[in-house]
Amino acid sequence: MIDSTTGARHRAARRPVTPLTDFANAATGSMATVGRRTAVVAASSGLVVSMLASPAAAAPSSEAASASVPSVDTAALTGAARAVLETSPVVSVADSTQWSFDLPEVTAVAPPVKRVVRTVSRSSVRTVNAPIPQSVSGNAVLEIAARYVGVPYRYGGTTPAGFDCSGFTSYVYAQLGIHLPRTDAGQHYAGTIISRADALPGDLIWSPGHVAIYAGGNMEIDAPRTGMTVQFRSIWQSSPVFIRLG
Repeated sequence: MIDSTTGARHRAARRPVTPLTDFANAATGSMATVGRRTAVVAASSGLVVSMLASPAAAAPSSEAASASVPSVDTAALTGAARAVLETSPVVSVADSTQWSFDLPEVTAVAPPVKRVVRTVSRSSVRTVNAPIPQSVSGNAVLEIAARYVGVPYRYGGTTPAGFDCSGFTSYVYAQLGIHLPRTDAGQHYAGTIISRADALPGDLIWSPGHVAIYAGGNMEIDAPRTGMTVQFRSIWQSSPVFIRLG
């Protein structure tokens, strides 16, 4: 009897597969490509990439313990990154550089000043356009008439709120008990016509469409026309008629 012994077949020893196996193959097989990509990453981020291999957790077997992990050439990777950084443009700013900012122009505007407007009754304004003649003193008619200097002319007016020419003369004489017709035409015939040489302060001065009070010398007091006020002024009529009342 011949004993035949068939020897058992053993699987050839293999390197263990770890998480770094694919990365090691890529690093050793395509070092140029990996180096260029790593350099680009390093240049764009401003960092130098260094790859450190850490021990992988091998399967708990005696074969894994005895196998060695392929190394990665980190020097080649960092060298490529340094080359890219050295050729990249460098931006520098001088220490004396001054920064400026455009600011909008601001103009301060003061708040409007509130104006206070005071209203003064025109009847209370007294404007003397000519000096009051001395003949007023002691003359009852002129003393009363002088009280209303500055009262505005008002067509049809018969009170200190506003006078027209005949309204003024009739108001003044009424305070002395002498009542005159309302119109200047009626007052023309209210007294006796005298010469200019005989005229006395307090007499009437009449002309077509107007009547005034004689103030002596070449002066009269009257309510002239719209826009003017009761005032003493020079006799302006070319041919005045002097009338004495009473």
